[in-house]
Amino acid sequence: MKTVASFEIKYSQYLDAEGRLIQKKLPRFAENRDELLKMYRMMSLVRVFDTKAIALQRTGQLGTYASCLGHEATHVGIGAAMQPEDAFFPMYREYGAQFWRGVKPHEVLLFWGGDERGNNFSGPKHDFAWAVPIATQCHHAVGAAMAFKLRKEKRAAVSVIGDGGTSQGDFYESLNAAGAWQLPAVFVISNNKWAISVPLSAQTACETLAQKAVAAGIEGVQVDGNDIIAVRDAMEQALDKARSGKGATLVEALTYRISDHTTADDASRYRDKGEVEDARKKEPLLRIRRYLMDTGAWDQKKEDRLLAECAEQVDTEVQLYKDAGKPPLESMFDHMFANLPEGLVAQREAALAEDTHHG
Repeated sequence: MKTVASFEIKYSQYLDAEGRLIQKKLPRFAENRDELLKMYRMMSLVRVFDTKAIALQRTGQLGTYASCLGHEATHVGIGAAMQPEDAFFPMYREYGAQFWRGVKPHEVLLFWGGDERGNNFSGPKHDFAWAVPIATQCHHAVGAAMAFKLRKEKRAAVSVIGDGGTSQGDFYESLNAAGAWQLPAVFVISNNKWAISVPLSAQTACETLAQKAVAAGIEGVQVDGNDIIAVRDAMEQALDKARSGKGATLVEALTYRISDHTTADDASRYRDKGEVEDARKKEPLLRIRRYLMDTGAWDQKKEDRLLAECAEQVDTEVQLYKDAGKPPLESMFDHMFANLPEGLVAQREAALAEDTHHG
């Protein structure tokens, strides 16, 4: 009996859990101190924003909210690697990538406050809205990647999915299409170890999630998702490959969901406290901050100033969210169809009549 196929999954890491450099040579962007500081500042802004958003939800000023605590390196690394002309297809917690691409924090708050005006966000208009249904964004990314290829545009489509979402048929179908048609797509798995209350060990028998790329005939790689240098480097390589016509890549970023799945969840009911505390010791901001301080690029005075600036910026964004007011009733009908179907026209008129009657 002979072996007819074999594969390997490469793992990338530059900074260990203590923030120590474990490779001799850094990617070019990481040799630029200003670029590293720019990414660290964005990670810090995301952390401050996330804390504030949870506080707003707990005090009844925001709807259910999906925290990104612990994902900052993965998300900012994705955003920093992309070009404006690339297209982004997020799930519902990739705020770091979106802020990097121009989305405003108050627009995220509008969305989680139940206001669809938040989905008309700043940044590239070809980026897609948040996708709460699991894995549908992968199909959308494949469609865009197909369009880029047909138009001979040097652009790439980037989608993000969680570890649980890789069990969804949409995910596999998207990988297969990207492989069969050699599309300029990058699929990112934000592997935070938990699909709400289901641990990774109960989700799959695969040793890695990156190897799910093998069946689709595309490259799969794994990176330390708490190491922003490793994430951005892997993304830049995958994006360069996609834009040059060499096909798709699946990037598995190993991270951890330190928070509850959303504010409607209580992770203490299914997760061991020690597991979470261990993850906090390896979290991404702590890692890059140690590295920056050890290399003399950062100190506590700069850290205090940055946190104050982030708090002020987030407070300004919160006020913009609060000042937005309620959207007009008819807006729920006005942004799906170019020409509203007859049945919805009647519903719209009835809703406005009822609102006028009770107004």
